Amino acid sequence: MAEEVREPDATALDEVVTFTSELIRIDTTNRGGGDCRERPAAEYVAERLAAAGIEPTLLERTTGRTNVVARIPGTDPTVPALLVHGHLDVVPADPAEWAVHPFSGEVRDGLVWGRGAVDMKNMDAMVLAVVRSWARQGVRPRRDVVLAYTADEEDSAADGSGFLAERHPALFEGCTEGISESGAFSFHPEPGTTLYPIAAGERGTAWLKLTAHGRAGHGSKVNTANAVTRLAAAVARIGAHTWPVRLTATVRAALTELAALYGIEVDTHAPDFDMDLLLDKLGPAAALVAPTVRNSANPTMLDAGYKVNVIPGTAVAYVDGRMLPGGEEEFTETMDRLTGPDVRWEFHHREVPLEAPVDSPTFAKLRAAVERFDPDGHVLPFTMSGGTDAKQFSRLGITGYGFSPLKLPPDLDYAALFHGVDERVPVDALHFGVRVLDHYLKSA
Repeated sequence: MAEEVREPDATALDEVVTFTSELIRIDTTNRGGGDCRERPAAEYVAERLAAAGIEPTLLERTTGRTNVVARIPGTDPTVPALLVHGHLDVVPADPAEWAVHPFSGEVRDGLVWGRGAVDMKNMDAMVLAVVRSWARQGVRPRRDVVLAYTADEEDSAADGSGFLAERHPALFEGCTEGISESGAFSFHPEPGTTLYPIAAGERGTAWLKLTAHGRAGHGSKVNTANAVTRLAAAVARIGAHTWPVRLTATVRAALTELAALYGIEVDTHAPDFDMDLLLDKLGPAAALVAPTVRNSANPTMLDAGYKVNVIPGTAVAYVDGRMLPGGEEEFTETMDRLTGPDVRWEFHHREVPLEAPVDSPTFAKLRAAVERFDPDGHVLPFTMSGGTDAKQFSRLGITGYGFSPLKLPPDLDYAALFHGVDERVPVDALHFGVRVLDHYLKSA
């Protein structure tokens, strides 16, 4: 006889929708440079944890930039603790571009709409609904579960996970692994195929500032030391550069599983392995791995001059660079070469790349939790092209996985909704996520 699946109670399924909607209504827009206030959302979470008998701790480095941390004791004190973290801030949204107001939290046609519905107030709400359900049912997880609701993830994390890891490491004592956003959501590359990518790696963040110096002068005269020209040439070289393929263990595992699923014979270690040919054969499924088979650098901002007839002495550009695990040296050497002798570059913001084992008992349990509730789905590892708070928590020796499970309809382009217009999440996807998280966290 199959083991009975113990579902979260019906209240949890109602609460996850309510919590997602109400958290969206709390505007926690992070415009960067410290322009954000997460405290109202932190207080909302803390009040609901406290009402369930879970003692929250509120912490701030900067007034209004509030984090919430709580620990739920497990039944087996001999096993390491598990960190479950999610951020409370969101990126800006222009109401004029949306079909519904981005901070309405409107529930319409079986969907919860608004900024944060995907990134990542949905996960915040799912975790909150699960642990409150445990309190009502008298359930305890096997491991200690540490909850962290953080500020400032959408900028530098200095007021959020960076502050917590540096100033309050004792709150995470015993945590060896963590789960958070951007993984275990369903992806439909074609009809009849459902993939659930679980993140087991992240590219490192390398935001760069480029500065070119030259000879200031009148715009009507020849100037062979024009700072704008020098900067533009460097920016053009960076934008046109084709980075070589660099396969990490996680990306290699993802390619191997995808190739097997599609009946493609491939040896990623072969000297004549053709990465681009394999991606072509994988079709739409290649989108899961294509951004992470190479380092990348995309120019994003330019700043120079103050009048059209004045050649400025300085010009500045910013570049969004991303480095794969093991690709840091290649990245810096390439930037030295592409910028050339007339442009100086420096890290404007830098965070480490991450990689988590895909052959670990933890990954196996994450896989099993998804497959339990969607046995026809195919779970596989992948590497995030961007990054999360897992980077900061890695400083405490915590290995991070992206696991915020959602079963989505094929016509919803979930990846496009991250930081996109008309961000929304299906109600039944939230219910699926609550069930999967509940099962995993109790058995982890």
